[in-house]
Formats: sequence, structure tokens, C-alpha cells
Amino acid sequence: MNEKKTDQHADKVVTQLHFAKIGKITPQMQRVAEKEKISPERVRDEIARGRLVIPANIHHTNLDPIGIGDAVTCKINTNIGGSPIRSTAAEELKKLDLALHLGSDAVMDLTVGPYIEEIRKTLIAHSHAPLGTVPIYEAIEMVNAPEDLTADLIFDVIERQARAGVDFMTVHAGLLRAHVPMAVNRLAGIVSRGGSLTAKWMVHHKKENPIYTEFDRLLDICRRHDVTLSLGDGLRPGALADASDEAQFAELKTLGELVKRCVDADVQVMVEGPGHVPFDQIAMNMEMERKWCHEAPFYILGPIVTDIAPGYDHITSAIGATMGAFSGASMLCYVTPREHLGLPNLEDVRQGVVAYKIAAHAADIARKRPGARERDDALSEARANFRWDDMFNLAIDPQRARVMHEESHVDKKDLKSEFCSMCGEKHCAVRMSRSVKEAL
Repeated sequence: MNEKKTDQHADKVVTQLHFAKIGKITPQMQRVAEKEKISPERVRDEIARGRLVIPANIHHTNLDPIGIGDAVTCKINTNIGGSPIRSTAAEELKKLDLALHLGSDAVMDLTVGPYIEEIRKTLIAHSHAPLGTVPIYEAIEMVNAPEDLTADLIFDVIERQARAGVDFMTVHAGLLRAHVPMAVNRLAGIVSRGGSLTAKWMVHHKKENPIYTEFDRLLDICRRHDVTLSLGDGLRPGALADASDEAQFAELKTLGELVKRCVDADVQVMVEGPGHVPFDQIAMNMEMERKWCHEAPFYILGPIVTDIAPGYDHITSAIGATMGAFSGASMLCYVTPREHLGLPNLEDVRQGVVAYKIAAHAADIARKRPGARERDDALSEARANFRWDDMFNLAIDPQRARVMHEESHVDKKDLKSEFCSMCGEKHCAVRMSRSVKEAL
């Protein structure tokens, strides 16, 4: 009887993890292997171990799959989405197009307010990158207060988003009732939007987190649509003073328990990581996740390494993100200059994506991943030979590099010359070095 039930259940499983476990190499695995310059067999084996995920909902038909894990290059995610104050599908589509143009690997729609479904449908239809959501954001719009949420409502939203093609979802399943007292007396309290909603619901009802108690229900949905779970850090520190505290690590240990349940159920899973962390604690945080969460891919926000730079947090966080990626994080969630201040605009998106492409790429070079430095060497060779167009085209943001070069020259006939406006022709070190070489 049990064997028959298991066989019937397996027929519904469509996840990359399920296929990897039975030894099958899928087209998605082939594509990731091609892009990462590793073998399809290695991609399959890493997925089977739970160390790599390919967020690839079966309903997302225009997806170009990516791999997220220790065996492949570090990825970056771009958060976009409207708010009740400013929220249109057209504006978010412009942000999506810019993020993808600049090389973002994944996109999360964090829309809150009345136009959630419209914006999500628009983004899925236009995105070749994996698209993520936080389902509780939609659920909360359907009730008057967080206390009115029910498990049925939350799971109905998750099911609907899964059918719509959402590739990965953040769920705050590891935030338990016992953790809340640990967090509320922090300097910054609970800064995660989903985490604070969950905490308020549990305190009001004096009940355990329904996503945790009914986790098998969530796994069933993910198995049928291949939704990758991103286990959210509802108790991530929102200030340096709160970093690496008992609340953060209590939740992380629970996430490790849920990782094992996901892998056992053939559901792809990654773990989200901390926000504000002093630089010297970042490597330790990466090691704790690897140890407690069974080497599941770690998806980190920043970390932000100082709290004193509102307006520049794309820089404070990219510093931490580089160390996080070097120490084992698999995907970096970008932070924009407008973090802590407001909803990012197009220029904020540009600044955030570029900062995080630099951070991820720097870590890939330091970790000596296959082909990581090829573009750097090609650009350096073009720079040394004053091939300006080649240098611009190899840059992370070609448009910005070209504009800055053009703006720096008063006489536009010098734009193709073998010098820049920093030194001019007479004092150009590259030209002098070349003459020294020729004289030897």
C-alpha cells in the first residue's frame, strides 16, 4: 500500500532535484553547464546533493535557466516592485529591462499594494531570468490586518503564484514563536517585512508559524510546479549591534532543519542570509550556514558593513557582499543607494546592479572559477593599446564608461587618441612605458 502511494506521488514530481536524483540530465542542466563551462554531469550531481539549484518553474516558458550554488559563478539578484505610494507595471518593466541589460541573473518582484498581480504577470511575461516573489506580500493585501491571515489564504496565494510561473519564493518558515522574544529587544528589532508580519500573527494568535507547521503542504506545491524555496531570514539583523545574535542563529538552525526536509522531498532550496554584519563576522556567518544548512546555496543581502552611510548603501553592502561571495555565498541580493530611504528609481537600480556585478565578479576571480578573468584580461589588453571601443564593450556598463570618457575631453577629436584627459599626451604613462619597451 505504501509503495503504491509513493509511486503515485512520484509521478507528480517535476523538480530538477527529482530528475538529478534519478540520474537524468535535463535541458536546464545542459544549459547551465554550457554557461558555466562545467560538465552536465557535475551540474546534475551538485543538484542531487542539494548544493546547487536551478530555479525553473515549469510554467515559465521564456526562461533561460541559471545555476545557483558553490560549483558555479556567483549570481546577483535585483529586487524591484512597486509600493502603495508609487506602483505601475510600466515603471517596474523599465527596471526589469535595465537590470537584465546590465547582467542581473535573477529578479525578485517585491511589490506591495493594489497592483501586485498585474505587475507580477507583466514581469514574468518579459523576464528570461528567474523571477522570485514573497507570497505573504500578496496575502496581506487580501485582509485588513496581519492577524486576519489564515494558512489557507497563504497557501492559496502560493499555489496561484506557482501556477503563474514564479521560479523561487521567499517564505519565512523558520521564524518560530519561541524566537520572537529574542528579537524584539534588539536595537533595530525585526526589520524583515515578512518576518514582522509573521511575528505579529504568532503573538496575536498565540500559535506557531503556520508555514512551519504545515510545511509539507508547501512542499507538495513546490514539487508539482518546480518552485525553488528561498528560506527567508525573518530575523536578519538590521543593525550592526544585532548581528550574529541568538535570534539570528536560532532561526538559521531551524532553516537547516527545513533544508533537509526540502531535499528529502525533492524540492530545490536555498537559504537567505544576513543584512547588517561587521566585516570581521561575515566569513563566520557563511561557515555557520554551510554547517547548519547542509551546504544549501546561501543567498545573502549585502551584508551591509557599516550603518552610517544612507544614500551610499550600494557601496557599504557591496563591500560585505564581496567577502560573503568569497567565503561561500552563492547569490547576492543587491542593495541600492536608496536602501533605508525609499523605493529605488531607475538610476538606483543601475547603481545597485553594477555594484553587485562587480562584487560577484571579484569573488569569482578570487575563487579562480573557470574563465572568470578572461574578460578582465581582454579589457586590459584593449586599454593598453588604446582600443577605446573594445574597452567600452567589455565593460560592465559600456554606456557609462563611454559617456564619462567623452565628457572628459574638451576637444572631441582627442576621443580616439592614444591618451586620456587624466595625463594628456605628454605625460601618459602607457605611452612612455611603450617607448621604454621599444628602446630596450
